[in-house]
Amino acid sequence: MKKLFILLLLLQGLAMATSLKEITIKDTQVPVVFEEGKYIPIVSIQLVFKNAGHLVNTVDGLADMSAKLLNEGTSKDGSIGFATKLDAHAVDIGAHVGRESFIIEVSSLKSEFPYAVERLIELLKDPNYTEEALEQIKYQKIGWIAQKKSDFDYIAATTLRATLFKGTALARPYDGTRESIEKLSLEDIKQFVSSHLGYNNVIGVVGGDISFDEAQKSLKEILELFPKVETKEVEKVNASNKKEVILINEETQQAYIYFGAPFNYAYREKDQYLAKIAEYLLGGAGFGSRLMEEIRVKRGLTYGAYASLRRTKSVSYLSGYLQTKLSTQDEAKALVQKVVDDFVKEGITQKELDDTKKFLLGSEPLRTETLSQRLARAYNDFYYERPLDFAQKQLEKLEAVTLDEVNTFIKSHTELSDLTFSIVTKQEDNKTK
Repeated sequence: MKKLFILLLLLQGLAMATSLKEITIKDTQVPVVFEEGKYIPIVSIQLVFKNAGHLVNTVDGLADMSAKLLNEGTSKDGSIGFATKLDAHAVDIGAHVGRESFIIEVSSLKSEFPYAVERLIELLKDPNYTEEALEQIKYQKIGWIAQKKSDFDYIAATTLRATLFKGTALARPYDGTRESIEKLSLEDIKQFVSSHLGYNNVIGVVGGDISFDEAQKSLKEILELFPKVETKEVEKVNASNKKEVILINEETQQAYIYFGAPFNYAYREKDQYLAKIAEYLLGGAGFGSRLMEEIRVKRGLTYGAYASLRRTKSVSYLSGYLQTKLSTQDEAKALVQKVVDDFVKEGITQKELDDTKKFLLGSEPLRTETLSQRLARAYNDFYYERPLDFAQKQLEKLEAVTLDEVNTFIKSHTELSDLTFSIVTKQEDNKTK
């Protein structure tokens, strides 16, 4: 094991050359996660705007619709015309959002990168803020929302989130409702973009066949187009510990069981390796996890049962799901509760810890073998206020961790047993209370 770990660190050290830089834009030092890689002639730049995602919606679906409108090209060329210009040079430009961030990305071959930057600047100066473009993305979004009415996984997941985080931004429909999308105006989108996308709340992520001097020049050209915006910290919310059971009656042939609980643990904690071990063994290891072993392998109640310990700036909580027959819904739900209760009460075995170490250490090179993986890891470390060598240090600690340390950690988180369930089912066929 020790030799394997030393080899792993050597390989990782050779592969990872990602660094944290800074560039000056007006009155602000903008952080840039950067790695130069000349082995493939491709360049990509991501602009990640902090606290500009779903959680700052003033209208349900606003952040997502703002990104979609930016993907509709310029007002001069329109969606098809602008896309044709990009396709002719194999350039990709796109915007998307997450819970906490709004991302604009441009990528191209090295030879086409100056052209790609010119097109992004063109887009930012002349976005397709037309009623025609807005109506088009509204039509698409309303159609998508209508389709989701028969997506039982989506219904169970969004109901769980609304229940776990009742009264907070996390509970609201990220993608909007038919009503909120229909009412959305161009002015809403313009206001969102101008008040949340600024040069002073952005992180640059740059990688590929490009020097830092070249990257800096391009970033300055792009970022100087953005205004200065008011910045706020991401609001922290807590998951409910009320242990509710929400049943959603649908014409379904099976039960969709989603569950969640508080996890009193912060993204900035230094012992993330302990949470990683716990997550892996409870529900993240596939056939090596407790949930899969008890619910599928031993009893055959589902094809798969999964759980993760989500740790972000906005929230930390347990989230999991499975599907089962309507006739075994109550048994499966009770088993989820028992597995989590036993896990928290008893901890894990030495064999489970040894097997987990082997997997997590042995599979580590697969997590850092591509440029995009390394950039994503470095960005996450910076975003979560950790040094860029955090992952390597965590591996060292994971390799040396003892069973007592892991079990002390697991047993201290009794809040994981405070499970709330959201179940899409055919109510006449179930007995869940």
